[in-house]
Amino acid sequence: MKITRYFCILFTATSVIFLLGCGKSASDKEKESDEFDKAQERLQSQIEDLVYKIPDPAEIPYILQQTGADYNASLLNPTTKADSYLARSDKAALNLGVYATDIGYLSSYEKTQEAVDYMNTCKKLADNLNIIGTFDASLVERFESNIGHKDSIAALLNTTMNKTESFLKNDNRRELAAQVVAGSFIEGLYISTGLVKSYPKDILPNDSRNLILTPLIQNILNQRASVSEVRKMLGDVEQTEEIAAISSDLQQLEEAYSKLNIEEQIRNNRADLVLSDANLVEITAIVERIRNRITA
Repeated sequence: MKITRYFCILFTATSVIFLLGCGKSASDKEKESDEFDKAQERLQSQIEDLVYKIPDPAEIPYILQQTGADYNASLLNPTTKADSYLARSDKAALNLGVYATDIGYLSSYEKTQEAVDYMNTCKKLADNLNIIGTFDASLVERFESNIGHKDSIAALLNTTMNKTESFLKNDNRRELAAQVVAGSFIEGLYISTGLVKSYPKDILPNDSRNLILTPLIQNILNQRASVSEVRKMLGDVEQTEEIAAISSDLQQLEEAYSKLNIEEQIRNNRADLVLSDANLVEITAIVERIRNRITA
């Protein structure tokens, strides 16, 4: 099962701010209840649309194999920063998604001990968020013993995310689910753009280099719709300073995608003009800003 499906189940749980005050009439309360239900339905629809547009993080390792990109530890969020996220639920949830995506990157390069360390970090954040029975000790042990088997790791992550979904859904903490998914999506986009940016430029001619990077660049370009959906989703959760700032940056990212005129270039049979890392400079810079904001 694709990792997007893990998150699909995880974030079918919707989130809205519950606005019920004292001293209101029955008609007012009924009206607000109706608005609440409509807001839930709207966000549910947004989330369901999004999960089918987000690329499978499990596809990234195969794209990496095609490009021959070397392992780049600097693209990961250091586990030493995890303790600084524990005091705020939004930071903890966003970075739980970040670290979960980092595990996939580490696994693709068979970085066994590092991946186990990141799994333990996920457990720390999940425990802090009171997501009980998901990233537990037995999972970490099973993860460690299967680290060389990508299919087994995928199955373990599937089990874990299903448990996480079940807990968050039953506990009615859907905002956390949305934040975990947003963090995971941004980290996947950050790793992808970072790989293109750091790919050696002095080994091959530009046209040959772009040809090798085409699958990765195409993957990045395909995220335009997902960026919009993530922004809409975060617009329906509590607007902490962190979430509001990320939403603003996502709007700028949408605009950067629009400037590329991707659809028109493809219609004019000029996809070659788009599939160049030179066109990703602004997108890469904005993604870096969002990701640095999340992990700061």
